[in-house]
Amino acid sequence: MEPTLNNSIPISTKEVEDDLRASSSAALLSATHHHSSSSHSPKKTAAATFVFISLVISTAVALSAAVAFAFLFFSASPPSSRVHLDATAELSRPLSKLKHPVVLIVSSDGFRFGYQYKTHLPNINRLINNGTEAQRGLIPVFPTLTFPNHYSIVTGLYPAYHGIINNYFTDPVTGEKFNMGSHEPEWWLGEPLWETVSNQGLKASTYFWPGSEVKKGSWDCPKHYCMPYNESVPFEERVDTVLNYFDLPSDDIPSFMTLYFEDPDHQGHKYGPDDVRITEAVVEIDTLMGRLIRGLEERGIFEDVNIIMLGDHGMVGTCDKKVIALDDLASWIEIPKEWVQSYTPLLSIRPPPGYSSSDVVAKMNEGLKSGRVDNGDYLRVYLKEDLPSRLHYSASYRIPPIIGLVGEGFMVEQTRSKGQECGGAHGYDNAFFSMRTIFIAHGPQFAKGRKVPSFENVQIYNLVTAILNIKGAANNGSLSFPESVLLPTY
Repeated sequence: MEPTLNNSIPISTKEVEDDLRASSSAALLSATHHHSSSSHSPKKTAAATFVFISLVISTAVALSAAVAFAFLFFSASPPSSRVHLDATAELSRPLSKLKHPVVLIVSSDGFRFGYQYKTHLPNINRLINNGTEAQRGLIPVFPTLTFPNHYSIVTGLYPAYHGIINNYFTDPVTGEKFNMGSHEPEWWLGEPLWETVSNQGLKASTYFWPGSEVKKGSWDCPKHYCMPYNESVPFEERVDTVLNYFDLPSDDIPSFMTLYFEDPDHQGHKYGPDDVRITEAVVEIDTLMGRLIRGLEERGIFEDVNIIMLGDHGMVGTCDKKVIALDDLASWIEIPKEWVQSYTPLLSIRPPPGYSSSDVVAKMNEGLKSGRVDNGDYLRVYLKEDLPSRLHYSASYRIPPIIGLVGEGFMVEQTRSKGQECGGAHGYDNAFFSMRTIFIAHGPQFAKGRKVPSFENVQIYNLVTAILNIKGAANNGSLSFPESVLLPTY
C-alpha cells in the first residue's frame, strides 16, 4: 500500500539568530571596554581589576544559586505542571461532561468547496471560526464518486485497495454486478471505522453511510445503532436520532458516529453548481447543523464532541453540447456498448477476450487526437497501469483494463444526442478544484480559528483513531498526519 507523505515543516531559527546577535553584542562591548581602559593609570587599573574580580565572583555565586534553584524546581514539579510553563502552547481541552472522547462525522453529499461562501451560513461559520478548516478544501480520492469516497473516508484506503472502485461495476471473475444496494461483505474490503471501534470494545453508530449495513468482522450492524438506508427519512429526524444517543448511559454513548445528508448533491446534479437552488440546499444544511449544535448545547456537551463536517466530492456544470461520442470513433475502432462498464465522468472499458487492450487504447487515442472527433481533445484513454500514479487507480483486478480521463465538465456517451439540457456531475480527476469538498472540524482536540493545508480524505481514518486513542488497521494514510491537525493532549 502506498502511504501519503506529509511535507515536513522547517523549525524556525529565530532563537538561534537572536543568540548569535547577543553574542556579537557582548563581544563588541568587551572589546570596547578593553580599548578604553588601556589608557588608565596602573593604580586605577589595579582597583578596576579588584572590582572586576569581585563582580565575577558574586555573579558566579548568583548563577550557581539560580541553577540549583531551577534544578530543584523542575525535578520537584510533576510533568503536567511543566507543560503549562509554555504559555504559548495550546493543548486539547479536557472533557467537561462526557466520560470518553466522541467523534461525529457529518457528511453533506456533493458539498463543493466554495458553497460555504454562497450566502450567510451562521452555524457552519461558527464551526469554522471556532474550529479547524482545510483552507482550500478536502481532496477526494479518484474517482470522485459517492461510494468510493465515503468508503475511503472510513477505511483510509484508496478504492483500488478497499474494493469499491465505482458506484456500479462488474466483478470480472464472478461476473456479479455491484450496485449501491450490495451489502455482501466480499465486495467491501479493508476495515471501516465502525469495525475498528467495535474491535476495541467501544460502541459505534451509523446513520446512513455506504458500507455500514455490511456485516463484517466484529460489526453486525447492531439494531438501534445502525440505520438501514432510507432516503425518505427527514433530515431533522436523522439529527434528532443522533442527539438521542447522547441521552444514553455513559457506557452506551457511541464513541464514533456518522450522520449523512443527500443534499446538496441532488440539486447539483439536476441544476448545476451555480443555480439558486444550490444556495437554498446549503442554507438547509446550515439549519440542520444549527439544530445539531443547539441539541448538543442543551445537553451541555457541545464543546466535548469532536464534530467533523465534510463532503465526499464537489460538482461541476455540464451541458449536452460538451459530449464526446464513442460512435464518432468508428473510423478508427468500434467500441460496442457491451464493452463499456461506465461512460462518464469515468470512462471504463473491458474488451472481451481476444482483443488487445493496448491496440484499443492506441486506436481510440489516434481518433481523439485527429481533430475529426468533436471534443476529442477532452478525452484521453489509458491502460490502467499507465494512469498517473497520483490517482492510485490500478492495483485492483476489479478496475477495467482501459480507463478514460474526461475533461472537466465534459461527458462521454455512446451516441451523440441533440439535447441541450444542462446539469452537474462529479467523478472527474481529483486534481480539478471543482471536485474538492469541505473539511470543518470543531471540538476539544481542534484548535479554534485554525487553517490547515488541503489533504486527501484517506487521512481521516488515522485522524479519528488518534482522537479516540485506539489502534487502527493498516491504511494508505500517514500515521504522523494527525499531529499536523490535532492539538497535543495533556
